[in-house]
Amino acid sequence: MTVEVLLCDADGNLFPSEEPAFAASAEVTSRMLAELGVDRRFEADELRREALGRSFRSTALELAERYGVALEPTQLERYVEAERHEVTAHLARVLSPNPEVLEPLTTLARRFRLAAVSSSATARLDACFRATGLAELFPADVRFSAEDSLAVPASKPDPAIYRLAGSALGIHGSRALAIEDAPAGVQSAVGAGFPVVGNLIFVPPDERDARAAELGEAGAGGVVSSWWELVEFLDVAPAAAA
Repeated sequence: MTVEVLLCDADGNLFPSEEPAFAASAEVTSRMLAELGVDRRFEADELRREALGRSFRSTALELAERYGVALEPTQLERYVEAERHEVTAHLARVLSPNPEVLEPLTTLARRFRLAAVSSSATARLDACFRATGLAELFPADVRFSAEDSLAVPASKPDPAIYRLAGSALGIHGSRALAIEDAPAGVQSAVGAGFPVVGNLIFVPPDERDARAAELGEAGAGGVVSSWWELVEFLDVAPAAAA
């Protein structure tokens, strides 16, 4: 069956948002842990390695369980909102258009429908798409947020958000191809029945070999190093973007 739709993870895949996002998120995480009486603080890169591909909500609940403290629903929602606000504002300031993403995606969009499937909140995604010049390629009706689009918020590797995207777009199985940078995202897509290609475009060079292996172990059928390599992988003529 021919691929019709590319289901694209957002953070760390469409834009280099993970490092700056975790810089802001680590501050909120540390405040939360301090309020809970936990003597543990996370630096940005440490939190990135800990929570890659998952939502802040999921990470906060996992940390509370790990350290044996009660995170009340009202506390959780307060910190989810604080993290969302601070990360979104920071990303809006630091992100900018990247031709190594815009140009190949413009080429791909001439052959495939594009959609974004993310654990991040809608407001954060909106800010990132505007800042990076990708908003026209990914209009609001094809952005699926595990935090906001589901009846009950979830996070990758839960396949719920990919199932919702497939249902909304009317596609299933090999009619779509997911593009992911994190093992949790690969597991989410595979759990929903979609084939996956891993993308290392924004993975730090010293982590690429290990990440490629992790993506394969999670179920990715192949791994590319850039969006242009995906263009070649899918045999799309670059001249189509002219």
